Amino acid sequence: MTTLLEIKSSVLRQVQACPTFRRRAEGEPAATSADPPEPAAGAWKPGDGVEFFAHMRLILKKGEGRQGLPRPEVLLRSGSPAPAEPVDPSRGLRALTQEEVEMLYEEALYTVLYRAGTMGPDQVDDQETLLGYLQQVFGTSPEEHAEAIERVKKAKAPTYALKVSVMRAKNLLAKDPNGFSDPYCMLGILPASGAPREPGPRTEQRFGFRKGSKRGGPLPAKCIQVTEVKSSTLNPVWKENFVFEIEDVRADQLHLDIWDHDDDVSLVEACRKLNEVIGLKGMSRYFKQIVKSARANGTAGPAEDHTDDFLGCLNIPVRRDTGMSQRGRAGFLSYMLLLSRLLQFEHRSEEPKASCWRGELSGPAATILCLHGAQNNLSALQLAVLHWQVSSRHHQTRTLDYGYLLGLLEDMQAHWEEASSLPQGQEESLADSFNAFSEFGLRLLRQLRDFFPATNSTAVYRLELLLKCLSKMQIFQPSFEVCSFRTELNADISAALKRGNREWYDRLLNTKSPREQSGPQRLAGLVELADAVYEDLQSCYGIYASLFHSITDIDFFTLTFRQLERLVAEEAWVLTEELSPKMTLEVASGLFELYVTLADIRRFWSSISGRDSRSLALAGIHGPFLPAVKLWLQVLRDQVRWRLQGAVDVDTLEPMDASSKHSSSAATASLCFSHIQELWARLAWPDPAQAEALGTQLSQDLCAATLFYTELLRKKVDAQPGAAGEALSEPLCVVLNNVELLRKAAGQTLRGLAWPEVTSGPEGVLPRPLLGCAQALDEDLQQEVHTVTAHLTSKMVADIRKYVQHISLSPDSIQNDEAVAPLMKYLDEKLAVLNSSLVKENLSRVLEALWELLLQAILRALGANLDVSADFYGRFHFTLEALVSFFHAEGQGLPLESLKDGSYKRLEEELRLHQCSTRECIEQYYLDKLKQRSLEQKRFGRLSVRCHYEAAEQRLVVEVLHAADLPPLDANGLSDPFVIVELGPPHLFPLVRSQRTQVKNRTLHPVYDELFYFSVPAEACRRRGACVLFTVMDHDWLSTNDFAGEAALGLGGVGGIARPQVGGSARARQPVTLHLRRPRAQVKSALRMLEGRTNKEAQEFVKRLKELEKCMEADP
Repeated sequence: MTTLLEIKSSVLRQVQACPTFRRRAEGEPAATSADPPEPAAGAWKPGDGVEFFAHMRLILKKGEGRQGLPRPEVLLRSGSPAPAEPVDPSRGLRALTQEEVEMLYEEALYTVLYRAGTMGPDQVDDQETLLGYLQQVFGTSPEEHAEAIERVKKAKAPTYALKVSVMRAKNLLAKDPNGFSDPYCMLGILPASGAPREPGPRTEQRFGFRKGSKRGGPLPAKCIQVTEVKSSTLNPVWKENFVFEIEDVRADQLHLDIWDHDDDVSLVEACRKLNEVIGLKGMSRYFKQIVKSARANGTAGPAEDHTDDFLGCLNIPVRRDTGMSQRGRAGFLSYMLLLSRLLQFEHRSEEPKASCWRGELSGPAATILCLHGAQNNLSALQLAVLHWQVSSRHHQTRTLDYGYLLGLLEDMQAHWEEASSLPQGQEESLADSFNAFSEFGLRLLRQLRDFFPATNSTAVYRLELLLKCLSKMQIFQPSFEVCSFRTELNADISAALKRGNREWYDRLLNTKSPREQSGPQRLAGLVELADAVYEDLQSCYGIYASLFHSITDIDFFTLTFRQLERLVAEEAWVLTEELSPKMTLEVASGLFELYVTLADIRRFWSSISGRDSRSLALAGIHGPFLPAVKLWLQVLRDQVRWRLQGAVDVDTLEPMDASSKHSSSAATASLCFSHIQELWARLAWPDPAQAEALGTQLSQDLCAATLFYTELLRKKVDAQPGAAGEALSEPLCVVLNNVELLRKAAGQTLRGLAWPEVTSGPEGVLPRPLLGCAQALDEDLQQEVHTVTAHLTSKMVADIRKYVQHISLSPDSIQNDEAVAPLMKYLDEKLAVLNSSLVKENLSRVLEALWELLLQAILRALGANLDVSADFYGRFHFTLEALVSFFHAEGQGLPLESLKDGSYKRLEEELRLHQCSTRECIEQYYLDKLKQRSLEQKRFGRLSVRCHYEAAEQRLVVEVLHAADLPPLDANGLSDPFVIVELGPPHLFPLVRSQRTQVKNRTLHPVYDELFYFSVPAEACRRRGACVLFTVMDHDWLSTNDFAGEAALGLGGVGGIARPQVGGSARARQPVTLHLRRPRAQVKSALRMLEGRTNKEAQEFVKRLKELEKCMEADP
């Protein structure tokens, strides 16, 4: 019993109504042979189909990555360095002449030698280090370097200027009644000599890059300058810039006062008057006034109501700030050339990851550029513009990191509010750099797939940064008044992408399928081309589309898909028209593979929400491929048979491994069917009518191949040596598992072959032809499983009968469990073997077959032992209950509903009847008649009667009214019917004789209207099984009467017996229509019980019934 505890599945039952493939095949002349039909030769290559299915697997493998929409994490497979971008030395800044290089070198030396101020923490303060660095940059010899330094030292010393920016103040004193102040700043230079410097024109010339260039006018600043007044605040923000001339950068100081404005005097006028102070005496008087105001803490007398209040002062030594000199426009150009020279020196192409260089300058380079920018009074915007111009040009000659270029654009954007201060020449230079970079970027986008492959995450990131750079440049367009660079960059990008798509496609076409080749030669290349286009579209959707849409608002995927899909469709149309007259198996195979990829492309478009494939160029391309697809499916039919034949030939009918219970041929067949289903899904034939024809033929071929395989298996197992002598044949178990596996595989494949119907039916319902094939195949395979199961269990019949006979022959003296033990042990051993050899579904089928065998064996034993002791039947009753428990296995085996059905009910009834008395058996006989239902109510006709009980007279009144639709029992097609009316069981009505109606000649619808009276007590009518039995007979003059049918009416529900008759005439009661029937098996079982009994009452009852049966026809 322990074996069945492991069983966890129930019996799978299906009733199919359509004709089976096997029965259809039996009606065909070609199926009369006992051997299975052989596959047709000449398809693909005769053999075992291995090569054909290997090619099919290659087609399917291509489709593995085409399930659903592509995901970026799947496409990005490589993190290696991005492909090198094209560089052109001519796209950089123009090459300098030797004289210009020498002048730039001296300019850089001048910047270092006449530097002023204190260096920052990240800058180089050592002059020799800076000079040595410049010598390396310009590649001069020590002698040339020394001579250049001497020439620079002999040049005029520079005039220094201090640039001061007053930004903000915090937490100032409150001088006004409202709790705030109106602060402003006054600032000026305290010279080392103690006297303020007077403004005046500068006549000195200092060394400049362009010899002979003249300096501009005098400095725009005055000795003392003032900021704006910020009203009612203690935390003013000014952000104002001032420039002061400096004579002694080591001793001069910047002096700054903060005042609270209290009068209405214009600050500009006050500042003008202060600047009229001449000499040390006037300046001393001014600062004494400041001291006086400070001592009075900002208070003044009545005469000084409009005097400003002093808030504080600050002295800043000039030596702490970087010195500056104004050198005019030449400083912008020289900075550009110097920066370009330094970038070329710092960016060494031979170093690893040179293309990822982010412009990180060394300490000396950064220090020199900082000094040069400060000394030339270049603004933050000018510096940002210069770095962008030089770096963007340098990138086109030697690749930089796009993140660095994007950072330069963002830096320039941060200072773009000062764009109006750019001179025209600098604005034109910036626009030129934008145009040059745009042209460079568009050229890269034309070759998108070469320089930014979708499988390379590094390259894709570079593309993202490039697009951001191009998009960022659009921000600067509205500010260009004098000139513009590009007004429609997005349109230019779209045009570049379209041109790049066409160039990529033409290059691919010329490589894989050149037009000068013949059609069959071009076909294989066109398949590769279509595959490449599909992969490219996957990359466009999964990688490129999101970048272009989010950054440039360009629908790159739609643009590319429409263009490439149209090009591929045109090429396919031309080639199919050329190859249609030359259709061969090889051409059909190539066209089939090509169409599968084209269908994938069309399905890819449809899988995106909101896309309609009917507008595509590929929408109607399936038509020219139809002949090739039909021919290929015929090849597939033959190759499947060859493959199955070869698989069965090498099959040893042993399990493949410990985890599986089927053999190798079943796995091969299941894999073949799976490939067919996948290919049909990939085919996705769009025309419903053509798809129905293709799908119907394919499903029929599949069903035929499945039955072909089962016949091969049956022959294989029959040829196994020693199979007939084994008690349990392992090959039979393997065959059973193989058929079950193939049944599931074929059913799943057939469900996967559904096609779109012309008239759409309910969702999930298979088309009718396919549903018919599936049902017919399932019925055939169920029959095959039943045959193999019966063959398997037939080897156990003799043993089962032997153990059941042991139970029947066991003496009454031994216990029931001891009598049943040998049978239970045998079953436990055999089912352990079956459990290890069969899959769950087949084990359930075998258990059901064994259960039926056991029930039949017990019934056979009961029939062979009549009139035995009650212990004999009790022992078998115990056996039956033990077997039910064994096969149910606490819910893990067969369900109780299945166990206690069919033969079980019959056996249980016989056991129960054997334990009953004779009269109880007779009562059961009549109860069975009352319970019997007519399976075909119109077959034997019907009888109308009326019945009631007259309590006063103590009699039962039975009225036979009429009959209808009786069966014709005479040669003339009619009958001579009469009705026998009797009460039963006989022991309840021992004195009552049966009565009969008159004979109605030659009719099937007799009318009787006859009354019959039976004097019986009401108590007897209420007894168990009491009934009126109506038997319709056909009267024959020359032979025995023929039995037409019978019906029984229970007396327990007759009026006057169940309840007293209340008023009215009894004849007014509604008649009862009884359907005539023939005795069934459950009625005859009680009769068999009585036949085996020797007492007089049983024998007389049986004798009387047999006399009646002589005139009855057998149940058809």
